[in-house]
Amino acid sequence: MYHPTTRVLTVLELLQARAHISGPELAARLEVDQRTVRRYITMLQELGIPVETSRGRYGAYRLRPGFKLPPLMFSEDEALAVTLGLRVARRLGLGMASAADTEGALAKVERVLPATIRERVRGVQDTVTLVDDAPADARETAPESETVLTLGQAVREQRRVWLRYQAYDGAETERQFDPYGLVCRAGRWYVAGYCHLRHDTRVFRLDRIAQIALRGETFTRPVDFDSLAQVEQGIAHVPGKWQVEAWLDATLAEARDALPATVAALDPLPDGAPGVLLRSWGNDLDWMAQMLLGLPFAVVVRGPPELRAELLRLAQRATRMAESI
Repeated sequence: MYHPTTRVLTVLELLQARAHISGPELAARLEVDQRTVRRYITMLQELGIPVETSRGRYGAYRLRPGFKLPPLMFSEDEALAVTLGLRVARRLGLGMASAADTEGALAKVERVLPATIRERVRGVQDTVTLVDDAPADARETAPESETVLTLGQAVREQRRVWLRYQAYDGAETERQFDPYGLVCRAGRWYVAGYCHLRHDTRVFRLDRIAQIALRGETFTRPVDFDSLAQVEQGIAHVPGKWQVEAWLDATLAEARDALPATVAALDPLPDGAPGVLLRSWGNDLDWMAQMLLGLPFAVVVRGPPELRAELLRLAQRATRMAESI
């Protein structure tokens, strides 16, 4: 079902594309009656669009000859929202969002953007990785558009940035950073790259960047750098109240198939010993116990002791359920 505003804009588009078009033809195209078509025409005229009507058996509607609509104007925020929305629509397979349709729409939007905005928006389009996961509350995690645009430009041009970052515990630090790639995952935005303060690869959430500025220095992005893998590894290492460590009777490939990359860090045991070392951080021991119980192979918990107690509680609950049958 179309929104009435969409139908009005469709009428305007048809009038622009045709020298004249009849009421019955408009009604058929819009799947409405002619009375509704007349109402849409009136709405356009009230907006100042010079739609002329010729009455009679062969009557039709047309735009006044010589009339041209002014070009669309977008702010940076609006342009970013439109272009990213088109990309997400194509990924999710929404409506008419085929590759050709989306690229055509993006091309039309780009044509009306000033060159400076067009390049910044294109920088985000070319550098962001979108992941279709269960979304977080976007209102709580939405970064500033200026932050997204600046990082998109920096990634594309391989330029260093200065940023002030607020960690999960509220502590603020300033650092020089070489951004390698943007990732939007589950409604949250991340950037992965090289941190000159820590002299190592780091992942930052964009909504925690308080200030950012482009620098003149450039860098060379590693050819084999995987931004998504780095972000998922960074999420798995986010500190929590509890640090779980366990031995898994599985190969590394089997463990990775059973556990999302964001849930735990998985590493082979030293000296080629069989099994996989699992390390995970979290605030909910009950959830972590259920996660381990759901694995399709043997697990030996190394810590913390509180997790063993939680596993015993779940075992007792399962026993009671089984005995009640």
